[in-house]
Amino acid sequence: MSTTTQTDREPHAGEPHRRPVVDTAQYVLAGFLVVVGAYVVYDATGLEDGFSDQPVQPYAFPYVVGAVLVVLGVLLAIATRRGDVAEAEDGEDVDLTTGSDWATVAKLAALFVLNIALIDWLGWAITGAVLFAGTAYVLGSRTPVRDLAVGAALSVGTFYGFYVGLGLPMPAGILDGVL
Repeated sequence: MSTTTQTDREPHAGEPHRRPVVDTAQYVLAGFLVVVGAYVVYDATGLEDGFSDQPVQPYAFPYVVGAVLVVLGVLLAIATRRGDVAEAEDGEDVDLTTGSDWATVAKLAALFVLNIALIDWLGWAITGAVLFAGTAYVLGSRTPVRDLAVGAALSVGTFYGFYVGLGLPMPAGILDGVL
């Protein structure tokens, strides 16, 4: 949601003259969208034609996506120039005056590294459950049995979802032949 600021009006008597708010981040995002969109369109020019019986050629989708990105970037720059400024979030329960909790970030990173290191040996069903339970514990849950049960259900469910539903094999690890 954004609000529009009045930057083109004259100040009232006794009111100091305010400079318009320049939201550099929005201009950077607009420029990024234009650059990415232009690159997508440029890259699409190198795609070869598909079969003649295809109703939509392979380059059609990148042209549309690239053009939409360029248009959105230009519209964002215009809106920013007109004074639209992003509204601060009120719903987050975050104290921006405190620093980051790097210990929690390090624990979560260690869980991901452990998952990467053990997934081939133990398999996704086990490491996924440990990853879920460990993440829940690091983020404040104090019910490890329930977290492991939910993690096991999610990891086995995603294992079969990928393996059966999508045809993508997941590492079974020590449970090879059981799953």
